[in-house]
Amino acid sequence: MNTSKYQDLITTLHTRFGQHLARHPGVAWDAVLERLQAHPASLAALQEMEHTGGEPDVIAVDGQSGMVTFCDCCAESPAGRRSLCFDEPAFNARKENRPAGSAMAMAAAIGVALLTEEQYRQLQQLGEFDRKTSSWIATPDSIRQLGGALFGDRRYGQVFVYHNGAQSYYAGRGFRGLLRI
Repeated sequence: MNTSKYQDLITTLHTRFGQHLARHPGVAWDAVLERLQAHPASLAALQEMEHTGGEPDVIAVDGQSGMVTFCDCCAESPAGRRSLCFDEPAFNARKENRPAGSAMAMAAAIGVALLTEEQYRQLQQLGEFDRKTSSWIATPDSIRQLGGALFGDRRYGQVFVYHNGAQSYYAGRGFRGLLRI
């Protein structure tokens, strides 16, 4: 895949990387760029993360493998990924007032994963996210089998993880994606 069609995206990622060095201390942009060039198919997912308002940025680099982890670092849950129920079974269970889709299906279409609770809490250590919105997070099967799903937000200076019916959706709830390259 030719990376030249993604040059604007690479420029945006480079600029954001430089503006938020605290998210990735000790990481050199050249190492990130090298990884992107070695895995050009990942640029399509990053482009969609950017297009839907996620503002992806590097949040980790594995020192041994060189794997780079990108995450949506927009202040609020990405605007282009809100008003979604949790997954397809929840979407199919809604007969009235159906949302546009589900977070899990959209994440799969983009090529990213929803953050786990641990990853969401780690992200919140890099900044203050979801102070007005909330984000669906990966939900253990034991909770999902009972009809529930988890989401997180930051209120009153604290990070909270809550539950809701998986079929619920709100204008202020979306999801953050995680991409490992």
